[in-house]
Amino acid sequence: MDTIQLKLQQLGLEMPISPISDIQPPIENAKRVNDLVYVSGHGPQKASGEMAFIGRVGKDVTLEEGYEAARLCTLNCLAAVKTLVGTLDKVEEIIRIRGFVSSASEFYDQPKVMHGASELLLQVFGQKGRHARTAIGVPVLPGNISVEVDMLVRVKD
Repeated sequence: MDTIQLKLQQLGLEMPISPISDIQPPIENAKRVNDLVYVSGHGPQKASGEMAFIGRVGKDVTLEEGYEAARLCTLNCLAAVKTLVGTLDKVEEIIRIRGFVSSASEFYDQPKVMHGASELLLQVFGQKGRHARTAIGVPVLPGNISVEVDMLVRVKD
C-alpha cells in the first residue's frame, strides 16, 4: 500500500477510489501539465456519490460542518490527483488551494471553514502539504453545496 494511502487509513479517512463526478468533456477532474496538476473544483461528495453538507454555511450548515465539508472536498481533490498520476506518493508539494464557501449574508469565517482543508493536507503530507490559500465567500454554489475546493499540486515522474 502507498505511504500516503496508509496515512489516510491511519487517520480514519476514506478516499474515493476515483472521484465521482458529473463533469462532462471537455472539462476534466484534473489536468497535468509537466510536473503540475491542476485539480478542478470538487464538492463534498461522499464515496457513495451523495452530496453532503447542503446549504449555506452560517444558516443551513454550521461552521464545524463547513470545516468537515472542506475536508471532504479535499479528499475528492486528492482522489482526482491519484487517479491521474497513479499514487499520492508522487506528490512533491501542495502549491495552492482555493476554497469557495457558500455563506449566509452575516457569515465571515470562511478562513476557519477552509482550515479543514489546510489542516488535512498538513496531517497527510507534512511540510509538503504547506500551501498558499484563498478562502472566498460566495452566495451560492452548484447543487447548493456548502463548499468547493480546487488545488494546484506539484508531482514527480
